[in-house]
Amino acid sequence: MTTIHPAIRAEIHMSTQDLRADIAFFTDVLGMRMDAIWPADDPAVALLSGHGLHLRLDRHATTAPAMLRILTDDPDGFAGGARSLTAPNGTRVDIDALTPPMVIPPTLHSFAVRRLKDGAPWVVGRAGMMYRDLVPDRLGGAMIASHIRIPDGGPVPDSVHFHRIGFQLIFCIAGWVDVVYEDQGPPMRLTPGSCFIQPPQIRHRVLTASDGIEVIEIGVPADHVTEIDHAMTLPTPHLRPDREWDGQRFVWNTPDGAVWQPHRLTGYVARDTTIAANTQGVAGVLVVRPDGAAPRWHTHSGDILFTYVMAGGMVLQADGQPDMAVEQGDAFVIPPGLRIRYAAPSPDLELLEVALPGRVETQEEAS
Repeated sequence: MTTIHPAIRAEIHMSTQDLRADIAFFTDVLGMRMDAIWPADDPAVALLSGHGLHLRLDRHATTAPAMLRILTDDPDGFAGGARSLTAPNGTRVDIDALTPPMVIPPTLHSFAVRRLKDGAPWVVGRAGMMYRDLVPDRLGGAMIASHIRIPDGGPVPDSVHFHRIGFQLIFCIAGWVDVVYEDQGPPMRLTPGSCFIQPPQIRHRVLTASDGIEVIEIGVPADHVTEIDHAMTLPTPHLRPDREWDGQRFVWNTPDGAVWQPHRLTGYVARDTTIAANTQGVAGVLVVRPDGAAPRWHTHSGDILFTYVMAGGMVLQADGQPDMAVEQGDAFVIPPGLRIRYAAPSPDLELLEVALPGRVETQEEAS
């Protein structure tokens, strides 16, 4: 049996006091077309279409003036380069770029500590996931750091999507989650200590998560657009592990067989997630542990240095600040030039350190 689906069209209903003038504006200036008009002897209604819109201009309507936004990849070549126009019927028309350039605000540096026990609120975000903000001031919009969890496991109500972003990290701290990525093969499982770097605009979809899944997500800039791709089906047929998006490669890094090397700070060792190499130095991501040596006072001259405490604890000492004990679930940001020491680390301390740019110039004081 064949199912016949009804034809459906949505229209924007607009009033008009001068139908002829409005038809001229929408067709001649905005490049739309007229599809119907009636009655012939004294036209009162006209249907127009274009740019994905259907309009009904109605001389008998009493609707308030509307506002339209027309997005194009050549705004300077549309409507004579005007960016704001008003139709005879009062409709405001704004013209803008179809894909505005991504803007990363300059970093507003601050010393920030976010402690789990202080009870920062969890909010419901995209696809029903719970978000806890780890950097409330977002460094003036330069970055966002979120602690994300899904209390109840199972299929995630996600769609194929991508982010217009400069850098994005997903680091798993509890549970597991299955995600599929464009040109990267079948679904991949993220487990504790593992991470994905999602290059700008790579299509992906979250599939299934365990009960209690928790991840740390870092995004630059803080405000970025997530777009749904209704056309793409994942997984894609081609495996292209060396593909680049804006100079960045996809990374799936796990702790299996990790090599621990001296960290930039005396008293600590680190596991490199290879993200600095695969982003051409845009960002670096390390897992850091103490090695038993005495920590030293130091400063750094990087831009953004974010740290999340994954296990254990230590005392954060900073010039002009009271000593602060940080423990599992806490996060902090160290601005450049601040004299600081990671003191009294517990043997099980484990830190997630995210730096932008990827190489952090550090100046240590003699012990």
